Amino acid sequence: QVQLVESGGGLVQPGGSLRLSCAASGSIDTFYAMAWYRQPPGKERDLVATITRGGRTNYADSVKGRFTISRGNAKNTVYLQMNSLKPEDTAVYYCNAEFGGRRLLPWGQGTQITVSS
Repeated sequence: QVQLVESGGGLVQPGGSLRLSCAASGSIDTFYAMAWYRQPPGKERDLVATITRGGRTNYADSVKGRFTISRGNAKNTVYLQMNSLKPEDTAVYYCNAEFGGRRLLPWGQGTQITVSS
């Protein structure tokens, strides 16, 4: 089964940028869509952004215009470029394959993003 490893998190000031990476142990081309999720402290995990095999993207309203999801040239990577970060973006971020609102793979360990001055 494909395993996922997220990286790129850290502490950033409000207004700053980060780029998250998701590396899969196998090809992700078999999945219709890949997605980024996040789980703020004490809250449930929510969908942030999706990208289909064909490159169509969709974003949560809270991140539209600030975050960009993309697929890497290698067939096992997904990225999340995060700009104009806000304190409310603080969360653990996870990637996964997604279909019909459901995640398809076991969760990775995630990567922590903390936005604070």
